[in-house]
Amino acid sequence: MRKLLLYLIIVTTGLVFVGRLFYLQIYNTSFASLSEDNAIKVIYDYPQRGSIYDRNGKLLVTNQPSYDVMVIPRELKPFDTLEFCSILNITKEKLKKQLRKARVYSPRVPSIVIPQLTKDEYAYLQEKMRKFEGFYIQKRSLRDYHTTNAANVLGYIGEVNDAIISKDPYYLSGDLIGIDGVEKQYEKELRGLKGVKRIQKDRFNRDIGPYKNGRYDTLPVNGKDLTITIDADLQAYGQKLMINKRGGIVALEPSTGEILAMVTAPTYKPELLVGRKRSPNFTKLYYDTIAKPLFDRGVKGEYPPGSPFKTINALIGLQEGIVDTKESFSCRMGYYYGKKGTKLGCHSHRGPLNMIPGIANSCNAYFANVYRRIIEKYDTPQEGVETWRKHVQSFGLGNYLGNDLAAGSRGKVPTAEYYNKIYNYPTYKWYSTATISNAIGQGEVLATPIQLANMTAAIGNKGHFYTPHIIKAIDGKPIENENYTIPKQTTIEKEHFEPVVEGMHQVYTNGTASFLQVKGIDICGKTGTAENFTRINGEKVQLTDHSVFVAFAPKNNPKIALAVFVENGYWGARYAGRIASLMIEKHINGEISRTDLEDWVLTHSLEEEYAKPYSGEPFKINQ
Repeated sequence: MRKLLLYLIIVTTGLVFVGRLFYLQIYNTSFASLSEDNAIKVIYDYPQRGSIYDRNGKLLVTNQPSYDVMVIPRELKPFDTLEFCSILNITKEKLKKQLRKARVYSPRVPSIVIPQLTKDEYAYLQEKMRKFEGFYIQKRSLRDYHTTNAANVLGYIGEVNDAIISKDPYYLSGDLIGIDGVEKQYEKELRGLKGVKRIQKDRFNRDIGPYKNGRYDTLPVNGKDLTITIDADLQAYGQKLMINKRGGIVALEPSTGEILAMVTAPTYKPELLVGRKRSPNFTKLYYDTIAKPLFDRGVKGEYPPGSPFKTINALIGLQEGIVDTKESFSCRMGYYYGKKGTKLGCHSHRGPLNMIPGIANSCNAYFANVYRRIIEKYDTPQEGVETWRKHVQSFGLGNYLGNDLAAGSRGKVPTAEYYNKIYNYPTYKWYSTATISNAIGQGEVLATPIQLANMTAAIGNKGHFYTPHIIKAIDGKPIENENYTIPKQTTIEKEHFEPVVEGMHQVYTNGTASFLQVKGIDICGKTGTAENFTRINGEKVQLTDHSVFVAFAPKNNPKIALAVFVENGYWGARYAGRIASLMIEKHINGEISRTDLEDWVLTHSLEEEYAKPYSGEPFKINQ
């Protein structure tokens, strides 16, 4: 019995050892993984990033070869640092810094030492790489731009930072990622998937071939090509017209919401942010706090919309039933209100005017009357303002549009709560006249050029709009995103749009933009002069007004709707109106017949205006 017990203990102990060995060597792979980690070198094969085309198939962005010097810190052997630095044209201090950073990141994982060698640098270094054990050269792609325009739309790529790496395990130190514009918004489609090669090493750390005959290797998957909605020729023309000016142009196709052009000025050439020159060039652009070339005024610039906003108040007045198209209002060079007879100024025009000529001649008094009636229709000004606000926001104003580029700015449509705080309600009461500037697109209302273009498209469509977007097709397949294909309805019934559209048409035929007509094209537009204030030494100072213009064409079934905003451009028809007419003719006819307008715009600059700290006496007229 004792002998049997002894055998039983020996067998049990043996089984325990065998089971433990089985667990450690077969079932538990942690030690095997560690062994593989030490004996296997992982090399990533980077895919070609997808190309970008304009709506007509014109190539805008593709790739060019680039070469990165990589290091695996634990494989480094002593080398001639002076020779290495001389070949790469870097300082010894920079090399030490990069090697230190690589060790901190991981002694076993490759890190970039010097990114984006030129072809000549690559060829010279390749001959000498045998001297520098632990280093190797990895090929990848940089962007190659076939256009000098649309930098704000296309965006750029740059190295990932630690925050991105910790958030997304796909990226490793030194990887490139889209940082702005289309490159950022469609990063996953454009980047593709990295391939992986695993090279086995012997005990002397020499490569002995693919690990397990390449069973676990993967090939790279190239990124998808994108077709964007931009018309490259129209974009280039818009940027040409905005030379020596500041502002933005956004043009949409009303029937789809596709962005035809999105110009910001001043801007920069996209090639400036490619390769090793990207960092110093970006620094120069970033610290230009006066011209702000990195600031996309088309989606981020918030401005008073000025008189184009009168069209919205006209529509709200019709919808609320407080005015019809026949009722006229007199104008005595402005609108007088309050006990002290405060004046909201206006320019000289015939009168009295009803709605259609009121729009055509941009009468401030007409729209002050309409706005007051909208607010005063309700028991309290708070209720009136909230009703007005909901109508305004239905046109895409005062909030993000949901477009597929950078979110931009929300703009502003003031609320009753906002005015309650401003006027310390209920301690002090406020009335419709306290917000009268909203009647003419001044005061607290702010909008971005893309919002104004979208508002104009909604008017051209007589009550609906499609979310503005930049993507047209991915790998040749048209988008099917419901956010971009299902129309958004405004709160205004369709029958109310016809008189407003006619008023905008008469802006061109016999109104404030009559000298901007283009033969053969029925254009509907609205001039605007937006007051421009700043603070100098703590005091509010009025500068030269902004020039604003919105338009769509043709009058029926419009093909283009746009908003033009020129900072310090004096009045609507002076700069913005001319530019809008030229952009419309370029898009519809493909060529320019109004060479007089074109010559004027190209030969006039506002640089002297921008150099002034204060541009003189306030400009009173809003038209």
